Amino acid sequence: MKKQLLTAVAITAMLIGSPTAFAGMDEAKKWVDNEFQPSSLSKADQMKEMEWFIKAAAPFKGMEINVLSETIPTHEYESKTLAKAFEEITGIKVNHQVLGEGEVVQAVQTQMQTRRNLYDAYINDSDLIGTHSRLQLAVNLTDWMAGEGKDVTNPMLDVDDFIGKEFTTGPDGKLYQLPDQQFANLYWFRKDWFDREDLKKRFKAKYGYELGVPVNWSAYEDIAEFFSKDVKTIDGKTVYGHMDYGKRAPDLGWRMTDAWLSMAGEGSKGLPNGRPIDEWGIRMEANSCNPSGASVTRGGGTNGPAAVYAIRKWDEWLRNYAPPGAADYDFYQSLPALSQGNVAQQIFWYTAFTASMVAPKSSGNNTVDDNGKPLWRMAPSPHGPYWVEGQKLGYQDAGSWTILKSTPTKRAKAAWLYAQFVVSKTVDVKKSHVGLTFIRNSTINDESFTKRAPKLGGLIEFYRSPDRVLWTPTGINVPDYPKLAQLWWQNIGDVNSGTFTPQQAMDRLAHEMDTVMARMQRADEKAKTYGGCGPRLNPEKDASEWLGKGGAKAKLANEKPQGQTIAYEELVKRWATK
Repeated sequence: MKKQLLTAVAITAMLIGSPTAFAGMDEAKKWVDNEFQPSSLSKADQMKEMEWFIKAAAPFKGMEINVLSETIPTHEYESKTLAKAFEEITGIKVNHQVLGEGEVVQAVQTQMQTRRNLYDAYINDSDLIGTHSRLQLAVNLTDWMAGEGKDVTNPMLDVDDFIGKEFTTGPDGKLYQLPDQQFANLYWFRKDWFDREDLKKRFKAKYGYELGVPVNWSAYEDIAEFFSKDVKTIDGKTVYGHMDYGKRAPDLGWRMTDAWLSMAGEGSKGLPNGRPIDEWGIRMEANSCNPSGASVTRGGGTNGPAAVYAIRKWDEWLRNYAPPGAADYDFYQSLPALSQGNVAQQIFWYTAFTASMVAPKSSGNNTVDDNGKPLWRMAPSPHGPYWVEGQKLGYQDAGSWTILKSTPTKRAKAAWLYAQFVVSKTVDVKKSHVGLTFIRNSTINDESFTKRAPKLGGLIEFYRSPDRVLWTPTGINVPDYPKLAQLWWQNIGDVNSGTFTPQQAMDRLAHEMDTVMARMQRADEKAKTYGGCGPRLNPEKDASEWLGKGGAKAKLANEKPQGQTIAYEELVKRWATK
């Protein structure tokens, strides 16, 4: 009797300590009522979707799985809130770890190289689509959803509702990743300062055109000079005309591979990425899956005039117009610096920072008024002199769910259930209100964001505009993102330190990229390592045979044409009528 009593006590304690024991519709209703509002679905449809998750998860109840993503507010919300909700509703425990982006990429690369199951799923950038589609080490989700993973694929998933599915589709037309969050790099400016009549008159008197949202880099540079060298102080505080970062770290590589070269005009026309030359300067012909070179001498553009111009302007602006110390900031340090309220504009600002930039004034954010409305706005990125209509205009990060083939099937299925849960229509509107990183059309157009738009500085207007298609991630020209991306920050860092000129640094970078791609070519020719879609480098020719003749664009005689601006109100009006 005593033994039976002890057993009963132990079982009761286990049940009380384990929310998975109570997984079911009651738990789902609690979360739907108290957390997952607003939603693009009715509560009845939310409960219908949750009922499917409960039934599909039944064979995996009691499992514990591990997933990894980078550290941004959206993923912190998933890690702290949605993982708990998923466990209580389905009975599957998820350890959702968040680390720096470099550590995520390293973990993905390590698992691919060793075939050891480090994590059951990753949220890693769609920038790796060229890698995943070639190496075939990631699960082909198109075939998975129709085959082995059909029993755990949500019938309400609605893949066509995802605005970034084109970014996660390989050259074979198959989906290799499922978007979880997206954010763009746009132009950011202090609208309250730009609206001041005294500053508008001074600017026009000096430059001959209106102070407004810069359309080209010439205007951006003029505005940067104006605030840093002419205005100097506002309300007794020293102000600056530009913000950026330059710390010699992996962040600096992403700063450049994130479409900076194509914003200047390097590369070819084409969406989502330029063909034959993409924003990295890598050449790949329109009807081929084989990259053929990065150097100008191989038909690429990594060290071409537009790319060198882009790096030179980054370095000049950082030196001349940014606050002291900005050259030593990394990606994560640049946000708090901007929120101090002493910068007029930033040409390369990620919308992932929106959630922090609309924090109340009481939190130390000096870029909102007493009512919490932003003193700033975001707008399309200005373009450099080499840019032409038909090119992409900026970068869009698309952190996407990726399952590697080295993950055991049962664990992969449980992880796939969690991945679909955190991007489901049931939770996506609420998650997007927390992180402001949109992945679904239905979420972007939800009435709750129409109401919130005035406090988000143009974010909703941008994502509802037809122009958003000009912001895209790294594409399929890049054959192996981890191997090539690591070359960028070291070479660019040598410019900021003064060790190399922009031309010398880009020459060396292009050469190193070609050297790495040559090794990939040998591996692919020998063992089909890249599925036959590895690099096939063009023989080198004199640069004059390529420049302006189907290769990189020839150097312009005038790299600073007249500055052009547009009034913010006119821009929003144009979006609304398109």
